[in-house]
Parts: sequence; structure tokens; C-alpha cells
Amino acid sequence: MDIRNLKGSIVALVTPFHADGSVNFEKLRELTEWHIDNKTDAILALGTTGESSTMTHEEDDAVLRCVIETAAGRVPVIAGTGSNSTQTMLEKSLRAEKLGADGLLLITPYYNKGNPEGIRRHFLTVADAVHIPCILYNVPGRTGCAISAENVEALSKHPNICGIKEASGDMSYAMKIAHCVGPDFALWCGNDDITLPLLSIGGSGVISVWANIMPLECHNMVMDYLEGRREQAVAAAVKYLDLMNGLFMEVNPIPVKTALNQMGKEAGPFRLPLCEMTPAHQEQLRSLLEKAGLVR
Repeated sequence: MDIRNLKGSIVALVTPFHADGSVNFEKLRELTEWHIDNKTDAILALGTTGESSTMTHEEDDAVLRCVIETAAGRVPVIAGTGSNSTQTMLEKSLRAEKLGADGLLLITPYYNKGNPEGIRRHFLTVADAVHIPCILYNVPGRTGCAISAENVEALSKHPNICGIKEASGDMSYAMKIAHCVGPDFALWCGNDDITLPLLSIGGSGVISVWANIMPLECHNMVMDYLEGRREQAVAAAVKYLDLMNGLFMEVNPIPVKTALNQMGKEAGPFRLPLCEMTPAHQEQLRSLLEKAGLVR
């Protein structure tokens, strides 16, 4: 499926685990179906929220295959194939393309970082080699480095780079790259709490953590804004802002998987170094879910 003209809500999907830490494919299929039923516009598998950093390459492939087979062409499936090793990112990207992914999300080279030219080559190595669209991922709070505005401008002209997930939370930076937005390059919000500000400068939607627990509401908020029902979109953004922020009271995806478990969705445990939330935070999160009508 074509993701170049996609708009709306892309869920950064969690990976459900059994109690022993193995992937729970039954629940993964259930979550995929639930998102399709609730109008999620595309599914991102193997992102940060999917705990891919703690999974083997074989598990990555199995999870992606499961989501693609379950989605069965009803919504696009995007694979997070990033790595701080450019060669590893290339290998993962080629495998994801072969498995049938509709697009790729490519992160900056965390830890070893790279200078601006190295970061540019990091992305070009994959974009030149695959035949499916690539989305850049700027999240300096996670990686310790950012994609410079100059690199965004240069990379946005590559025929196989179709957008950027902007998750710095820096509206000044977002404004600097907004001029790159056009028919061939999309701006995707990577922070649920500032989705509407990003849409106001030409964004196409959000790659969302919040959508894991409220997929329909996330889709509706984005589409209400894009289709001119802006008062409704603002009302939803304000109504659920505390919950969106609450999903980051501890490092993602700990709160959102805990929320799914509290909702009875059985997302399961985490893989170390992630572990369960503090009791106080669990209680605080449950209160936010109750306020949103997601638990009783």
C-alpha cells in the first residue's frame, strides 16, 4: 500500500509478551485487528514502543510478518528498522521489504551518533538500496543526536524518502523544516501532546503512543483537524492531554503497556532494562484511565 499520501493516525504498536518474555502472537494479532476496527490509518511495528531494541532479528521478522499477515492489506504496515550500525539498518530494511512492509522508519545512529555528513550517509545507504518509502526519525532525547535542518532539506529531495517523524518536541526546529513539506515529503508528529501544532504547519498526522489505548479518538482528532472541524479536534486534544502526558510519566513503553494491561488487553510484561512501574505511578495512571472512561 502507498504511504506517500497517507494522513491520520499511525500507531507505534506495542509488542505483547507472555509471562516468560516470549512474543505473544495471539495478542499481537488481536491488537492489530482492534486497530483496524478502530480506524487506525497505519501500523508501525518494531518501533521504540514495540521494544525492538531488546528483540532478536528473528523475533523482529516474526513480529513484522505477523502484523503484515493480519493486516492483510487493509492498512499500511511500516517497519521500524533503525540501528546505530548503518549496515545493520540496511540488512534489517532489506528483510522488512522482502517480508512485505509498505514503508520503513529509520532512526538516527544513537550512541555513536555520527557527524552531519555521517548521518546523511546513514539514511542514504538505505534509501538508495530499497524500493519502498522511508520515513526519517528525529528523536534526539532518545538518541543523543538530531537530524540537522540542512540534512532534512537535502534528504527530503531524495525520491525514496517520503517524510520525517519529528519527535524532538521543539516547535522552533519543526518550523525550520516545515518548508520541506510538500507532495513528496510529509511531516509526522512524534509527540502526542503537540499533534495539533504540528498539523497547523503542514503535518500529515501523528505516529502515536496514545493511539495504542485510544485508537479511534486519535484518528478522529487528527482527521477532524485536517478536515476543518478544528474546534472538535482542539476539544479532544485538551480533554485527553493529561492522559497523553501520563503515558510518559516513566520511560515509554512502560506506561502504555501498563495501561493496556489495566484495560484488559494483556500486553504482558517488559524486557529488561524496562520493568514494572512504581505502585504510585500505577495508581496515578489508573486514575487517568478512569477519567477517560477506559477502566472502571
